[in-house]
Amino acid sequence: MTAEAEVLGELRRLRARLPQLTGALAASTDGLVLAQDTAEVEPEGVAALTAAALGVAVRLTDATGQGGFRELVIRGELGYVATYAAGSSAVLTLLAEPRINVGRLHLEGRRSGARIGELVDGALERLENA
Repeated sequence: MTAEAEVLGELRRLRARLPQLTGALAASTDGLVLAQDTAEVEPEGVAALTAAALGVAVRLTDATGQGGFRELVIRGELGYVATYAAGSSAVLTLLAEPRINVGRLHLEGRRSGARIGELVDGALERLENA
């Protein structure tokens, strides 16, 4: 199974655990879609916007001495957009209904981000060593 297929599987399992998710996307930190399970949004646009928001978030954490980027949560009138670090070169962005339990969103998002990070970083390491 390829890393892309494994990442997609993780996104689908995450959506099964959190029925209030309306979308899930794994992207590189520079905005390229790695895998997506979204229906109502254009994944390439979301990945590009995530990269832009990530750039600001990283600069803000640096400028305030808060350490490396871990997560970014945006609450809109119609729901949440949450982005989690996924290893050294990827991020996980989740779209959720406004009624989601935010604590559970963080718990599951962090776990899936860590798993996706392992998959993506492992695939990159194998490519570098090939």
